[in-house]
Amino acid sequence: MKLQLPPLKLLLLFLVVFSIQIGNAFQQPSEIKTVTVYLDGAEINRETTVKLNSGNSEITLNNLSPYIEESSIQISGLNKASILSINYGINYLSKQKQSDSIVALQDELKTLDEKIQFQNNLISGYNEELSLIQTNKNLGNATEVVSLEKLKTFATYYRTRITELKNDMNTSYSKIRNHQKTQTEIQQQLAEFNVEEKTQTGEIKLKLNSEVATALNLKIKYNIKNAGWFPIYDLKAEKINSPINLEYKAHVFQNSGCDWTDVNLVLSTSDPNTNNEKPTVNPKYLNFISPYSNYNTNRATKSYNYKYNPLVKTVSGVVTSASDGLPMPGATVIEKGTSNGVQTDFDGKYTLKTTSGNAIIYSYVGMDSEELPIHSSIINVALDDNNNLDEVVVIGYSTTKKEAYRASEHINKVQQMIDENFDDQPYAEPISYTATGNIIEEGITNTSFKIDKKYTIPSDGDIAVIEIDEFSVPATYNYFAAPILNENVFLTAKIGNWEQYNLLPAEANVYFEGSYSGKTNINPAATTDSLTISLGVDPNIIIKRTQLNDFKKSTFIGSNKIIQKAYEIEIKNNKKSNIQLTLLDRIPKSQNKSIKIDDVETGSSNYNEDKGILKWKINLKPGATEKLKHSYSVKFPKGKRLNL
Repeated sequence: MKLQLPPLKLLLLFLVVFSIQIGNAFQQPSEIKTVTVYLDGAEINRETTVKLNSGNSEITLNNLSPYIEESSIQISGLNKASILSINYGINYLSKQKQSDSIVALQDELKTLDEKIQFQNNLISGYNEELSLIQTNKNLGNATEVVSLEKLKTFATYYRTRITELKNDMNTSYSKIRNHQKTQTEIQQQLAEFNVEEKTQTGEIKLKLNSEVATALNLKIKYNIKNAGWFPIYDLKAEKINSPINLEYKAHVFQNSGCDWTDVNLVLSTSDPNTNNEKPTVNPKYLNFISPYSNYNTNRATKSYNYKYNPLVKTVSGVVTSASDGLPMPGATVIEKGTSNGVQTDFDGKYTLKTTSGNAIIYSYVGMDSEELPIHSSIINVALDDNNNLDEVVVIGYSTTKKEAYRASEHINKVQQMIDENFDDQPYAEPISYTATGNIIEEGITNTSFKIDKKYTIPSDGDIAVIEIDEFSVPATYNYFAAPILNENVFLTAKIGNWEQYNLLPAEANVYFEGSYSGKTNINPAATTDSLTISLGVDPNIIIKRTQLNDFKKSTFIGSNKIIQKAYEIEIKNNKKSNIQLTLLDRIPKSQNKSIKIDDVETGSSNYNEDKGILKWKINLKPGATEKLKHSYSVKFPKGKRLNL
């Protein structure tokens, strides 16, 4: 026997069942509580409270970032409920919320469009009136004679009205031009804000099962792209022999599609996008190869701690040879993934305005190419020789053997020499809190800084500056000069035990005696025991390196040619205080048995015979002058050329 329900009761039963299903599937807002910002990417921690009925429920967490890495999604706070499925997708129909400033600019653009349209309408009206006047400007007819008085009246009216209309039209055109100029400026400002007309948002759909009705405090964790942070330092030295004040700051940026409003920030030195797969070393078997094959030597992947800095718009530097430190004229410097590139000048210098790339590739014939992220406005590169290529330089349509070029101003080489001339500083115990009150957590492979106050960072790509720490750093000051490369005197400061400060490679702004001195780079990844920082050039100490005329001569003995060289270095202290100066020069070393270096005179220097480096440590009083000399001779076969 079948149970027959009246149509009305059947409809009511259907509505009840349908309402239960709808009640168990709903949109659920959530709030960002904590953000852990990595050097590249970020981890978002959201929280929400949901009420579940017994049975199955479907929850959609909406208005999320469209850049979520689906495999990183984690859900906690389930209590006795269980997850049936997790699905992440993009909702192309929902719009991302723009910031108030961007919305105001976009509204102003619309208002200007309306104003321009209004002026165009006025101009159309003026043109219609002009056309009407010109059509009806004939007075009288063939049988009627117009009086002079009437003609004057009409002429005055036509002249006055047409003049008014022309002036009104000019005024309208002028207003249109001003409105269009304002529109262009607003559009440029919107471009500066990195505004894109994006409509998609991310959604996480959860299917949950609970045996009883319950309330859950869900915690959702996932990783996103289009976010990160990079360090920057301010180095402030008030005077010599006083500690350096080092301010450690973070520049945080994000363009994830969701504003971070009043969130707890954690800055981590970790990079989740680094390849964590350990390499496998297999046997290498040698065999002959064809001379026509395109063979390249296997090259190890280099380890860099540099990270992309989106604020850098112009990069300058010097490209040198790693083997001898000499400049590389004509080296190619190109932005990766673009056709934007330049070549180095005769002194190996270059300047490149960046566009959309994240890295720069440096290359030269006969050298291994180098790829570095755009991390600083000053990037100096030393290229290694490629032993599998003939050392040639292509010039026009011919080739010639690569010649070494005269050295010029190379910050790379100067810095390398600086790092070799200081003593170590004593170590100190590590600390758990920064000077600004942030908590330091040191993990096995990274360091995290828990910022002590909450921040709001909008999703517009702009930079939020956050103070991480501040140190008063004991330093050893010294003046340094290498006039063979650069006739400037550099004031340097050496920091010992720099590991305790948890620094990362980054650019630093240098301030000395209250004035901005320029920029330098801090690279704690160097293998030296101390960190040496250049505080800039001191113009009050003058150095001049000249070749003595008495030694500018060449002689021939048998099949050999002998060249004698002698140099004088004059130093003058124009400061009002004593200075300690370390000065370096060099005498060439032979790498060929047919080239001999003789008659070496090193004067009062400390001479390293293996490297050919001359070093003087000078104590110079105010207004004092000192002269240093050294000389040598070179014997080599006639008909050969040397890069002296």
